[in-house]
Amino acid sequence: MAKGYWIGRVDVKNEDGYKPYAAANAAIFKKWGARFVVRGGKYDNPEGAARGRNVVIEFPDVATARACYDSPEYQENILRRAPHSTADIIIIEGYDGPQPAES
Repeated sequence: MAKGYWIGRVDVKNEDGYKPYAAANAAIFKKWGARFVVRGGKYDNPEGAARGRNVVIEFPDVATARACYDSPEYQENILRRAPHSTADIIIIEGYDGPQPAES
């Protein structure tokens, strides 16, 4: 079964105001079996528009990724984030097929 992912691109306008959101995510993500694949870090943006922060979070499957996003805990946490940032978040199913080296 393919994993599920959140891909987040965020511009933080107020670092101090954003911190409570980030801190609350630990318990929420643990509950849903999530793990960070990408969390900030250096990046190159050779094409398209960029945001200041990029995050990829892995879940056991796409249904779990969606359930975490829709959970009351995360929906409440969005209210902490919203005044201090602008975010684009997508929930996407991972690829579970053959890879180029396997063709």
